[in-house]
Parts: sequence; C-alpha cells; structure tokens
Amino acid sequence: MTPLPHISQQNCQNLHIALRTEWLETNGIGGYASSNIHNCNTRKYHGLLVAGLADPAGRFTLLSKYEDSIVTPTGEFSLSSNCYPGVMHPDGHRYLTEFHLAEGPVFRYQVPGALIQKRILMIQGQNTVLVEYRLLEYRLGQGEAPVRLRLKPLLAFRRHHELKREDTVIHTAPATAPAGFSIHPYDGLPNLFIQASSAPTFEAQPVWYRNLEYFTEAERGYDYYEDCFCPGTVELTLPLQGRVIVSASVTSQQNLAALWDAEIARRQACAKSAEAVAAKAGPADIVQPLPALIRSGLPFTIRTPGSARATIIAGYPWFDDWGRDTLISLPGLTFYSGRPELGTEILKAVATHEKDGLIPNCFAADPEHHAYNSVDASLWYFWAVQQMLECTRDRDSVRDTLWPVLKRIVARFMAGTHFDVYMTPEGLLHAGNRHTQLTWMDATSYGEPVTPRYGFAVELNALWYNALLFCEALAKDFNESLPWPSTLTERLKTAFLSTFWLEGPGYLADSFADGLLNEAIRPNQIFAASLPFSPLNASQRKRVVETVRRELFTPYGLRTLSPGDLAYRGRYEGDQPTRDAAYHQGTVWPWLLGHYGEAVLKTSPNPAKAARELTQQLRPLLDYSLTGRGLINVPEIFDGDAPHRPNGCPAQAWSSAELIRLFTLCGRACSR
Repeated sequence: MTPLPHISQQNCQNLHIALRTEWLETNGIGGYASSNIHNCNTRKYHGLLVAGLADPAGRFTLLSKYEDSIVTPTGEFSLSSNCYPGVMHPDGHRYLTEFHLAEGPVFRYQVPGALIQKRILMIQGQNTVLVEYRLLEYRLGQGEAPVRLRLKPLLAFRRHHELKREDTVIHTAPATAPAGFSIHPYDGLPNLFIQASSAPTFEAQPVWYRNLEYFTEAERGYDYYEDCFCPGTVELTLPLQGRVIVSASVTSQQNLAALWDAEIARRQACAKSAEAVAAKAGPADIVQPLPALIRSGLPFTIRTPGSARATIIAGYPWFDDWGRDTLISLPGLTFYSGRPELGTEILKAVATHEKDGLIPNCFAADPEHHAYNSVDASLWYFWAVQQMLECTRDRDSVRDTLWPVLKRIVARFMAGTHFDVYMTPEGLLHAGNRHTQLTWMDATSYGEPVTPRYGFAVELNALWYNALLFCEALAKDFNESLPWPSTLTERLKTAFLSTFWLEGPGYLADSFADGLLNEAIRPNQIFAASLPFSPLNASQRKRVVETVRRELFTPYGLRTLSPGDLAYRGRYEGDQPTRDAAYHQGTVWPWLLGHYGEAVLKTSPNPAKAARELTQQLRPLLDYSLTGRGLINVPEIFDGDAPHRPNGCPAQAWSSAELIRLFTLCGRACSR
C-alpha cells in the first residue's frame, strides 16, 4: 500500500513549499474545500465551503475560512494566517508542526503549553464542511482555566471564479440556530449555518477584512485582492483528550459527531474497495500505487445538484464537466476503479446529449446552453464504450442503449455536420477552419488558435478509423448491416498512411491543411499506436513509440511538442495569454501516459519487462502526486523543461484516470 503523504515540520515551516502544498476535499455534488497546508488562502478558488448549488447553478464560495485561535492562560495563539500586502497576519504558520492525510487533511499545531489537532471533512452529498479540533496535550497544570477555541468566520458569498469587495448591500444580522447561528448575507443565495457539537458562545462583531492577497492569482495575471465579511466571534471550550466539531452548511445540522463518524466510515469502506481492486490487478510491486490513485480519482465523479446527473468534473478547483474530459477519464475512474455501474450510467447519460453527431464539449446546467464545439469528444465516446466492453462484457447495454448513438455519430460525420466536419471520398475526416480549435489542443492567445490543427488532424483520423472498425465489429456481433461499403476502412487506412506517415524519420505528421503538412513532432500520433484498431502496421507502431519516447517522454508525462522545435515553450507561466501560448507547445501532460504506456506494452516483445521498466520510470510523478506535495492529487500539467514544475489545475481528472488505467494494464501484463 502506498504510504499517505506526510509533510514534515521542516517543510511546514518552509513557506515557499507550504504555501504551494494544496489539499482538496470534495462532497460528490461539485462542491469542495481547498487551501494550502497553512490554510492561508492564496487563490481565489481556495475556500472552506465552496458549495455546488442547483439554484443559482454553479459553485459559490460561501465560507472562505475560519480565522481560528487557541486561548490559554498564557495568551491567544493563532492557528491561521492570511496574506496581506507585504505581511502575513496572524502568525498561525509558526505553530504548524505536522500535516498529513488520513481520511481527510490533518493539521497539528504546537503552541506554548498545548498540542492541538485539526481535521477537515466534507460530507458526501451535502454542502457541509466539518472541522474537528482536539486538544491532545495541555501542560499548564491542574486548576488552570480551560482552553478556549475562538473562531472568526470569513464570508465571501460569491461565484468561485470571482472576487468579493466590501459592499453595503450585505445583510449583517445573524439569527440564532441550534448550537450556533445562521446568516443570510445576500438575497438569492442560501443561508449559512455555523454550528458546533458543544454549546458555543457567539458575539456579533460585524467587520470587513480588507485586501486579503492571493499571490497565486497575481502570478497568473488576474486580480488578487479580496474583502471578506466576518459576522462575529464563536468561542467553545476545548476539553483535554476530547473533541469539538464545528459545522458550516447551507442547512441546519444535528448530531455532528454521528455525521463525522459516518463520513469516516464511508471513506474507510472506499479505501478497502480500492485495495480489493488493486489486489486483483496484478503483482503487488507493480500495482502498489493503485489504491492511492483510485482515491485520487474519487473526487471527480459527481452527481450534479438538483438533477443528480452522474458526470465527471474535469478538474479542481476551476473546471466543470466537459465532454472530452469525461469520456477520456471515465474508464479509469469507473471501470478500472471497481465502479462499472457508474461508468455505464455516465455513458448512457452522455448519449442523451448527442446532437447532430456531436457530444458537448462543455455541459451546462441548462441543456439548451451546452457547448458543442468539439469534434474528438464524439470519437472518444467510441473508445469509452470499447473500454466498457473490455471491462464488463455488457453487450446488452451497448446494443440497447449505446449502439444507436454510435451509429448516429458516424452517419452525421459521414454526411457532414457543424464546424466543417465531413468525410472525404477517401474516408479521411476533415474538421474545422483556421478560426476554430476543435481538438484537445484548443488554446487561444489574443483571439487566435495557438496550435491551429484544422483540416485533417492525425488523432482525429486515428480515432475515426478506430470508430469505424469498432462499428463494423459490433454490427457483425449484432447481425446488422451498415450503410457504408466494406472497402471504406481499407481506403481510409491507405489515405491515412499516405497523408500522415513519414517513412524516413519514422513518425506521423500532426496535421494536414490547405495543401501543407505539419510535420511537428507531437504526442497526438501516439493514439494511432494505442487504440484498439490501428491503421499502422507493427513496425510503424513501434517507430512511433520510439519517436515519442525519444522526443516527448518525461517522468511526468509527454511533452506536447519536441524541444527541438523552434515553437517549443518549456515553461508554463505568466499571464493567461502567455500561458496559453505555452499550453500545448511543450508543456507536459500526465494524461497522455495512459496511451503512451499502452502503446509501449503493445509494441514490446516482452510486455512484462516493459511494464516494470515503465512503472519505475514514472516514480518521480508518483512521488510528487501520491506521497509528496501533490497530496494524492495528480495535476493537469508540468513544465516541459526540467525540473518539470507542477502547474495548471492542481487536481485533474484525466491525469488520475489514465494513471489508474495504465497501472492496471501494467499489472495485467506482468500477470500473463
């Protein structure tokens, strides 16, 4: 079993490390809690209760944090810190001696005379966050005054993409609630209930905390100052060897101890399930990271507030549910994680949103506002169904529910649909124009695509070939005929090779448009070697793998462009246009490791040996994400240049999902 992350006192006191070491809690309905290990918010996305709401739809940062402190006879000692212009205040960062993960984040503070432990949990299916405080040691002698816990809630009440500034329309008057109080700061947003497991005192002291500084937003070129409202101060007695639980929720809560214990039990059951899945996947030394990887993937599968639609969040803290990310992530997060029913449910749900052959690129709360500006999402749907069949053998669900949508997609792509998507007489798939970005490399900078890949893109046509061959196999299995000639896929294969294959250097060009072939070495070619049906022969697949290994592979993922290319950008930093210009121009993406690893295993004469070598090569990524500062989160991207700094979204669905799938495939290879 992979050990859980533990941050030493030395690193807790190293602010450069500690303020960039971020924990994440989620609630299964899109809400979350997140900060760094000092709970000193440095992003606008940090918050102790970021609620996933149905009305108004979206995520809202209701409770930014508690400014918490311990009061003993010798004084008041802060457990929290905030960044203000030029200063950190208060000084709670001085007292953090240890951070580790158990069922949730655990913090230990050593203040004069006392050792305090704090733990944070979000409750599954609720916009509720619990914070448990324990007084582990108290060395001030008998007869001294009791230790008091003092909390000042800092409220934001805004969409999580925005920032709050002091205003005069806020409703500042709190109301009483059982073992606490409630407040309704703004019309149209829910009440916030602050309650405790033991009777607190509350003193109304309304005040604005001005100019909280979020330096990570400054580094990313965004506004970075916020004002938060504090309605007053909550105080409780903290008993020695006892515990106090404080709840922040959009609904009134009762019996917080039982609520806490039930959530702990649920998480322990999930951990046992992950261990059982890993035990069946292969040799223990190969699949050892799997339980932690499966845990890293759990936050991404959610049920949307209100409709309870099963879906996948692309990443925390700022992404929503996207069609492409959902379908690439789905096999690893469900079928390979021991949750096949959920995976099938999500596939069926996605099928209901197909329109004119397209799967939404971005899902909206109102289906009328889905964004359909993606071509490959529809093609990844075929691959996700293939993975479902590989893991479940559930042909009935495919025939009854999924097969019709597969046929509709193919028919519309052949006939032509939106965004200049159509099939040529040779069978190749055309998509887009110079102003569109319809593939996963979809960044724009100053209004123009950074990596224009309109026309004929290599991975779209590899996915298209795979989709057609899969349909032919299903039609044969279901004893159906298809409305295209049996020679189509052979024509497509010939056209694919004549368009993309570069025999001399031995790799696939990236795209073809307007009579020009883009020969940049990019990872998109790896899918032609990894997908179930490949247009390449064995020798060509092997040469593609060799090129990708030589030019693009790092221990953290695949670069999106060879460092030898003049357009290569090795660092992802600066404001948004500057970052977007590097997003797919050399930046490393961990999710690509799934298909790279699968292609390695398929082309190796000794798959078991290749699997062992590959899993060892990925130790730096695992060390960062599972036992180090990633805190069981696999980030979206890393810099292309060493030392490959983590960057982008701190927790990305397809990064975790494809590592789950890859280590399962490696386990299987070593079991044969």
